[in-house]
Amino acid sequence: MAQTHARSGQVVSVLPLGDQLGSAKTTALLKAEQLEVIRVVLLAGKEMREHKTPGEITVQCIEGRIEFRTPGAVQVLAPGDFIHLAREEPHSLRAITDASALVTIRL
Repeated sequence: MAQTHARSGQVVSVLPLGDQLGSAKTTALLKAEQLEVIRVVLLAGKEMREHKTPGEITVQCIEGRIEFRTPGAVQVLAPGDFIHLAREEPHSLRAITDASALVTIRL
C-alpha cells in the first residue's frame, strides 16, 4: 500500500515520539516537486551509511542523540540541534540512543 503524504496546507505533528519511538519506522511526511520531508527513526547503534543527496539538506534532531559524520567532522546532534549541508556533500548518521530527526531535502 502506497504511503499517503501530507497535502498542501495539512498540519503534521513532528513532536517527539516518546514511548512509541522503539516501534516507529522512518516515514516520508511530504514529497513535493522541489521538497521532501522525512522523519528518520534510528534505534541505538543503527546507522544510515554514507550517502549524498542531489540537493541541499537540513537535519533537525527531534529526540535522542545522533552522531552526524561528514568528511571534515563528527558532530553529535541532541534534541533541538539543526544542521545544513550543501548538495552532494557526503554524510552518514548513527544513533547513539534511540532517536528521530526531521530531514528536509531540496529536490
